[in-house]
Order: sequence, then C-alpha cells, then structure tokens
Amino acid sequence: MQALLDAIQHMSRPLDATRIFHGRGGMHPGCEHLSLDAFPPVIVLTSFAELDEASIAAIGQALEARWADIAPGEPLNWVLQIRLVGGLGSTQIMSGSVPDPHVVTEAGTRYTVHVARGQNHGLFLDMAGGRQWVREHVTTHAVEGNRHGEYRVLNLFAYTCAFSVIALQAGATHVINMDMSKGALAIGQQNHRLNDVNKGASFLGHDIFSSWGKITREGPYELIIVDPPSYQKGSFVATKDYARLVRRLPDLLAPGGHALICLNAPELPESFVHEHMQAEAPTLQFVERVANPPVFADRDPDRALKVLVYRASM
Repeated sequence: MQALLDAIQHMSRPLDATRIFHGRGGMHPGCEHLSLDAFPPVIVLTSFAELDEASIAAIGQALEARWADIAPGEPLNWVLQIRLVGGLGSTQIMSGSVPDPHVVTEAGTRYTVHVARGQNHGLFLDMAGGRQWVREHVTTHAVEGNRHGEYRVLNLFAYTCAFSVIALQAGATHVINMDMSKGALAIGQQNHRLNDVNKGASFLGHDIFSSWGKITREGPYELIIVDPPSYQKGSFVATKDYARLVRRLPDLLAPGGHALICLNAPELPESFVHEHMQAEAPTLQFVERVANPPVFADRDPDRALKVLVYRASM
C-alpha cells in the first residue's frame, strides 16, 4: 500500500476530475486492488477487495495530512467504495460531505456525477483520451460535413452522453444517444443543459439490437462511437454480441466516416476487436489506437482500455 500513500503525499490539489493513483494497471505491486480518483471537491478511494481498519485509517490520515497542505482551512471530503465480485460492496462517506448536485469539469466541459451511490459515478475517467480524440476529430471534420452541410454522430451505449456533449461542442450538428438505461440518459440530458448544447441531441432509451431500423433511418453518420460494457446481463456480452454489433457499421457510416470502437475488458486483447472487425466489417480500415491518459499506465496494454479508430472507404 506504500505506493498509494506516496501518491497521496505528492498529489497536487485537483481542479478537474482525474485519476490520482491507478493500482489496477499492475505497475505498483500489492496495490492492484486500489485506485484513487478526484471528483472535486471529493476524493474517492475504490478498493476491489476488502480493506482492514488499519489500512483505511492509514489512508485517511495520509489524505488529511496532504489536504491540510494543499487546501489549508478547507474540509477534506473523501469517499470509500468497496467493489467486490458479483456486484457486492459498499460506499461510505468517510469525511466531509458530497455536493448535491455534484458537478465536475474536465477540459472545460461540465458533468454531473454521483460518487456516493452506485458503482459507476457518471463519468469514466479512463476515457479522457477518447473524449479528447472526439473533440479534436469533430473540430477538424465537422467543417466539411456531408452534402447537406451536416455532421451526424451516433453514440451507442451512450451512458451519460459525455461523447455527445463533446461532439456538439466541437461542431457536430446532430448526435443520437442510445442506451437502455433511461436513468443514465436523463443524466446525459442534464450534461447537455450544463454545457448549453441542447440543440441537435436526441436521447433514445432503447435496446440497440431491437432498434437498427430507426438507427439506419437517421443515418448515415460521419462518426459512430461504440462503447459497450464488456459484460452486462440482459444488455451486452462482448464475447457473444460484439460480432452482431460491428457488422452493422459499414452500412451506417457515411463514405470516409470514422468509428471509435471501445473495449474495456481486461480478459480480451486488442486483437479481439481487430479479428471481429476483419470478419464482420472488412471494408473498414484500422487507423490508430488512442492513447489512454498516462496515469492509467498498464504493464500489459492488452488488459487496459482499448480505444480504436476505424475509417470507412470513400
């Protein structure tokens, strides 16, 4: 646990939502179960194993000491989340409080988060590189648009619609957000209002695999973002559903359009995506793998988040 304590001792005062310590990448032996995130003004420690009282106390003392140095006179707000196999675990406010509503920023964009309930907080910090890629890509390509002067984006498994907010800020004219979770989409709508990008966004709380007709009618798309869960019972299982998802992409993309394909499954290597794309969407050409933020360094890149860019032929 010493590596985590060292990271706390040297952390700067966080202003944006960001990861402070990433034990899950295996770069810090003995800390593989730990991560520390900042959702200002709250610090969130996540453990994927039970923590004993002595360890919790040591981490709390380290946070208190560092916070007194970087934010003198201000209360420390920190949350402990225990995440165990099978969805078991707990979330506890250890010190201070959590704002309600709780709004954080990343690269100037605002997002609603909820760190004191549920296992997911409303913004996946490891996807910061993907969001930056979308910002830069749409900024560059939206000026071209299609023959109608539009730039259309399809955001599949949209969750709280962070990609949509970024795309609209960067110049997209239309974004369709689709996700089975109406609760997540409701937060997504809040995120659009927070950033004053309501115009051009649609929110569809449907099962993607039952909605290809509607998706097709709204296309074609200059950019498609595919960010499914690796395993979500009743929704998507990568080993079973990836093929029938990516085989739809060639018919949905406009000529020269791009697809951002994401896979966050440590047990599945990058080649899993490439093999499925070659088998099911061979007309799409691989362009690049988007780098994850440096703090998310992993001793095995195949276990890390995979964010891959493909392009349709002209």
